[in-house]
Parts: sequence; C-alpha cells; structure tokens
Amino acid sequence: MGKLKLYCGLLGLLLLASCQQPPADTAAKTQAVTASHQAIEWRLATSWPKNLAGLGMAPERFAQLVEQMSNGRLVIQVYGAGELMPALSVFDGVSKGTVQMGHSAAHYWKGKAPASQFFSSIPFGLNAQQMNAWLHRGGGIELWQEVYQPFGILPLAGGNTGMQMGGWFNKPIMSPADLKGLKMRLPGIGSKVLKKLGGVPVDELAGRELYSALQTGAIDAAEWVGPYNDLPLGLHQVAKYYYYPGWHEPGSSMEFLVNQQAFSALPADLQAIVKVAARAINQDMLDDYTQGHIAAMDTLISEHNVQVTPFPPEVIAALKQARDEVLTEEAAKDPMFNKVLQAYLANEAAVKRYFHYTEDALN
Repeated sequence: MGKLKLYCGLLGLLLLASCQQPPADTAAKTQAVTASHQAIEWRLATSWPKNLAGLGMAPERFAQLVEQMSNGRLVIQVYGAGELMPALSVFDGVSKGTVQMGHSAAHYWKGKAPASQFFSSIPFGLNAQQMNAWLHRGGGIELWQEVYQPFGILPLAGGNTGMQMGGWFNKPIMSPADLKGLKMRLPGIGSKVLKKLGGVPVDELAGRELYSALQTGAIDAAEWVGPYNDLPLGLHQVAKYYYYPGWHEPGSSMEFLVNQQAFSALPADLQAIVKVAARAINQDMLDDYTQGHIAAMDTLISEHNVQVTPFPPEVIAALKQARDEVLTEEAAKDPMFNKVLQAYLANEAAVKRYFHYTEDALN
C-alpha cells in the first residue's frame, strides 16, 4: 500500500511538471509565434517638410499602408526634414542605421554616387511612365541596387511628380545668351547643363528657402516641382515668368531608402509588405501630382495672372546639345556612371522608337 501511494505521488508530480514545462520544441514554437506578433518599430526620415502636399504625404501614406497590411506588426514613424536630421542627410542616416528608412530624391547624392542621378531624372530623359517601366521591367532597379549596395541601402521607387515645369524667372529668356550669368536653383545633371551654357547653378536650396532667395535677388530663377507645390510656396509672388517645359526633369522619381541590414532582419512577409506598399505609393504619388498640377495651374493663371511661357526652340536645342556633352564628360569620370548611362540610353532610344507610333503620334 505504501509503495502504491509513493508511485501515485511520483506520477502526480511528473504530470504536474509536464503541464508547467512544455517540451522544448513546443515552447520554441510558442515563443516564435508570440515574437512574430510583436510590433517592430522603424523610423523614416524625409527630405521634405512634414505633410507637404505630394512629396511629404507619400511617406505618411506608405507608413499607414504598411501598418494596415502588417496588422500592426511593423510600425513606421515618419519625420519631416530637420526633425531628426537635415533634409540632405537622409542618405547618410539610412546608410549608418540612424534610421531604418528615408524618403528623398536620388539626384541629391551625386557627390557620393554620381550614377544615382539616373534614378531621379535626367534632362530630356524618360517620363514617369517610361521611368517606371525601365525600373521595374527593364533592369533599372537592379542597376540602382548595384549603385547603392556599397552604402548598405536598398532603394525602392517612391513616387513620381510627373514632368516638371521649367521654373520661375525674374527676366525673360529669349535666347541661350540669356542663360549666361543666370543664378538658378537647379539640381542634378541639369545643373551641369546650365553651367555649360554659362549659368550659375545653385542646387543646395530647399523648397522653403526659394521664396526669400528670389525675393532678395540671391538667385534669378528657381525650379521646384510644378504648380501643385509651387502655388503654396508663393513663388508667383516673387517671380514674373513661369517657363515650360521642365527639360531638366521630365519624369522625376522619388525614392524610399531602406537600410539593408534592417530589411534583412524582417520576416519574409514583412519584407514583401514593404515592397508592395512602396509600389502602391509610387503610383499614388503620380496620380496625386497629375490632378494636383491641373487644379493648381488653373488657379495660378485665372486668379494670379501668371504668365506661363514656353522656352524658345533655340534655347531647348542648346540645352539638349549641352546635355549630351555633359553625359559624355561625366561617363568618362566614373565607370558606374558610364555603365548606367549606356543601359539608360539604350532603353531611352527603344522607348522613343515605340512612342513614335503611339503617344507621340497623337500630338
């Protein structure tokens, strides 16, 4: 009887222990499931003022999409320019892991990686539709990844403003000679084109600085984006002439910068969500800008009597020739620039051949 009681007691203890301490493999699975539902928190720094129409709202919408699609497992806090770092420090911030993501424009990093400029927009280059096709179906994104790989950054297309305007000028541009000595805010390869024609490019001014720079005469002309952003900045109040077309940026792509190490640490489904959300925002921004530009241009003309003026044909011809010269010169300096240039030009030529029979034939 005593042995039976002892046996029952030991059996009870074993059963109790088995309830309190599940097998190691079961415990590991439980812990993994729990961890997979813990919120991962990221920070995203932008080069734009917080909630700026178009540019500033794109990363906000991206963060909302990611949180919704991940059911709250990945939460991204968005910071405007200057909140965590200066507008033009976003690339370094992502590269160093100070933040996990950024939203900016690739031409800002020409000093670090000259070939980066192709992934924003180059003068007389691809429009928004053509740019998206090249990036996502024509090998462009793979080249972009190659350019950013040494910096530990994964690039994703992050929106497009569509074709921009030629900019705001305080004097008429009647011939290429009028560009000589002209101080103009102009970024990317376009700045080198202007310089070749005798202009003085200024490419370090943020959008919020343009009004005072034009007003004080620190610059003679400036381009920002187009009516959607130019109207609220009040640029029509400090410059008389609004020129078109935006030869320097015919289809300006924005970018999401993702720290490669942080991205690799995400589960596969969250990686997919980040990429899918970026593709959605890439198209959403273009839609937003297209409609926004239309409405804002009507306001500029009908309510503010803005003079919308085309560049003379001889000015466009001179700019186009200068572009070809600049690209050749830059390619000779940097092997990666040359590699991307050759791929870009081949695609550009093929696109223009096809569009000759389609969209262009309607004009």
